[in-house]
Amino acid sequence: MHGIHIISWDKKCTMTLILSRFLTGFIILVMFFNVSCNENKTEQEVITHKYTNALAKETSPYLLQHAHNPVNWRAWSQEALEEAKKENKLLLVSIGYSSCHWCHVMEDETFENEEVAKIMNDNFINIKVDREERPDVDQVYMTALQLISGNGGWPLNVITLPNGKPLYGGTYHTKDQWTKVLTKISELYKNDPKKAEEYSDMVAAGIAEANLVEPAKDFDAITKDAVNTSVENWSQNWDLEEGGEKGVQKFMIPTNLDFLLSYADLAKDEKAKNHVKNTLDKMALGGVYDQIGGGFYRYSTDPFWKVPHFEKMLYDNAQVLSLYSKAYTIFKDDAYKDVVWETVDFLDREMKDENGGYHAALDADSEGEEGKFYVWKEEELKLVLEDGFELFSDYYTISKGAVWEHENYVLHRKRDDATFVKEHGIEQSKLNFIKSEWNKKLLEARSKRVRPRSDDKIITSWNALLINGLVDAYKAFGQDRFLEKAESVFSFIKSNSFQNVKLVHTYKKGSQRKEGFIEDYAFMIDASLQLYGVTLNKEYLNFAKELNKTVEQDFADDASGMYHYNEGNTLIAKIIKTDDGVIPSPNAVMANNLFQLGHLEYNTDYTKKSKLMLSAMVPVITESAPSYSKWNALLLNNTYPYFEIAVVGKDADILVKALNEIQLSNALIVGSKVESKAPLFKDRYVEDNTFIYVCQNTTCKLPVKTIKEALIQLKNF
Repeated sequence: MHGIHIISWDKKCTMTLILSRFLTGFIILVMFFNVSCNENKTEQEVITHKYTNALAKETSPYLLQHAHNPVNWRAWSQEALEEAKKENKLLLVSIGYSSCHWCHVMEDETFENEEVAKIMNDNFINIKVDREERPDVDQVYMTALQLISGNGGWPLNVITLPNGKPLYGGTYHTKDQWTKVLTKISELYKNDPKKAEEYSDMVAAGIAEANLVEPAKDFDAITKDAVNTSVENWSQNWDLEEGGEKGVQKFMIPTNLDFLLSYADLAKDEKAKNHVKNTLDKMALGGVYDQIGGGFYRYSTDPFWKVPHFEKMLYDNAQVLSLYSKAYTIFKDDAYKDVVWETVDFLDREMKDENGGYHAALDADSEGEEGKFYVWKEEELKLVLEDGFELFSDYYTISKGAVWEHENYVLHRKRDDATFVKEHGIEQSKLNFIKSEWNKKLLEARSKRVRPRSDDKIITSWNALLINGLVDAYKAFGQDRFLEKAESVFSFIKSNSFQNVKLVHTYKKGSQRKEGFIEDYAFMIDASLQLYGVTLNKEYLNFAKELNKTVEQDFADDASGMYHYNEGNTLIAKIIKTDDGVIPSPNAVMANNLFQLGHLEYNTDYTKKSKLMLSAMVPVITESAPSYSKWNALLLNNTYPYFEIAVVGKDADILVKALNEIQLSNALIVGSKVESKAPLFKDRYVEDNTFIYVCQNTTCKLPVKTIKEALIQLKNF
């Protein structure tokens, strides 16, 4: 299925075994079907609508796509659950997102069928969920699906008892498969409701168990050996030839590569460093990167980064900005600079909202075909490029052996520019000019095609990731425009998604969504701290502290020492999200935020809580490092010397900017141009002078005036 859910499997595998034993003699359909990626559907423009359901009142693009199905869909709400209880009807919860290819296929084949709709309407309360609007609902039922079957993906279709406890879980179904599921589950519930209730209680208990975290009592587990063991275990699965992880598909997972960059830097691990470099190179050369328009697709469907699943997500592209910017500070590879420049241009051109903020996603499909907007036929390329085609075809691997399907080509490269210019006897500057001309012509030709649909929700947490990506680009390259963009996104979120002293998860004009989740707060605190670090503007620090206060009040979980995913307890289980997925674990980000705030303000309560959270996670970090890289990054900062670098004086901004261009994996860099009572700046301001203070655990070296001197102090602290 087109979707990824990275998860810790220890407790979940145990529960799956228990459930499977419980099911002996109890028929539950769990269907997972392989489907061809070659099926094409013709998208028809609907002028009049035979059916309209309650989703027509929503603003989510995904929900609106289903507003004219014959199914009586409604959005997730407590009212819908109460109605199910009142009428004693099963709930049918179908979860997807606007750029999900197989969600579209199932809608066309199944949910638009009147016979299927009649069965659904007669026997179920039918609820459609946009997983990007309600990630909490998705988390609960995705965990249920994995417990029931060991698999996951979208569309996620769950049938539950009226109380919301799951009875059945599956992903994509054809019309006939879905009809059989509906009939069997309805009969089961009518004929043996007691057995159904017992089973659903088991699944709900499994979900609760999967979210249990044993709180730590000490810091004994926080050691360098734990970091080294985690990486050693993980390295067995590295694809040292093609980059990334071994497997039939390739996912980028920027959080993983970001951690490995820091680890390689601090541990002086050449194997890890070379693996990251190879992965970054392969990604940038591959079809998983839009070679003409910039920006990355979701993942590649092969082990060679060649043929992607063509949806483009904001969270991927936000995080690769950070990743490639950081990598540039280490490797000084101009190809990484190009990736950052081109990805920012893509985001501004195709995902920026006209009022500010950035949209969630671009669909993989256009005109009913996946990738149609992005792929090329040879005759098209010859027509557009004319005399330039021969060199272009060698550069982008246009040959009979590289054709994808239906005579289409996914543009990708087999070698880097240094090799290519050497082979062809041309200068790099000449190749750069030629490439820019190719891109102009092909972008113009592509702009005349039917564009993929855009999901124009503005998601707070994903935009916060983009703020960080732009800040990291500013740090690496010193371009003021990147910082200006980051501050603009921050202003948009604060103006539109911060209401009544609380964050909302998604913003769209007319939306009634009011939910804010721990990921929104955690990521915005992080973004605020990053902005404070580069601008020296205390308003960002104050906003971070304000959000942190709300988190402690509304999300703190005393039993685990962590933070629960949402406010309230309206779902069937509490969610404590500790593992990374396509975005970092919000609990890991919060632990890092507390670590940063603790060092900024010499707040030992914050640093202690951060370390206790981290200590509780060390066992799973060492066992399943790819799912806990954000925690592992914090583990690095707790096991290697960590420094505070405070720059105080009239030229603080200049020196801070210069320091940020150097990769310092274990340092907090802050500055003040004015006298300040903050712990790192107190009694250190001298008029008409600027000093750099290198500190560790509140102990500081004598102040110095140059970066060179400060770096020597770091080395010899």
